[in-house]
Amino acid sequence: MLKGLGGLGDMAGMMKKAQEMQVKMAQMQDDLHAILVTGESGAGLVKATASAKGDLKSLDIDPSIFNSDDKEVVEDLILAAIKDAQAKAAERAQAEMAKLTEGLGLPKDMKLPF
Repeated sequence: MLKGLGGLGDMAGMMKKAQEMQVKMAQMQDDLHAILVTGESGAGLVKATASAKGDLKSLDIDPSIFNSDDKEVVEDLILAAIKDAQAKAAERAQAEMAKLTEGLGLPKDMKLPF
């Protein structure tokens, strides 16, 4: 196509790939808001649901754990469930990014900003 222009043909191809990646990154950002993951603690007594972006969406607490004597335990279970959901959200976001970079021929471990 641009044989007489030396490396400019490669540059045009790189620019096209960069534009494709930008579009796919924007789509992935939207998708991460829709992907939900659930973290839990206390053998499922507390469940936290978050988007793959890490935004907490819901919290489900089994009523059997409500006892004023166990307030600190309940608080710890809630925090553990939220942290578990956030960790799963981060893993899912990384997995989605890996799919995107693979499709564009980029290394799997390439770190791209969100």
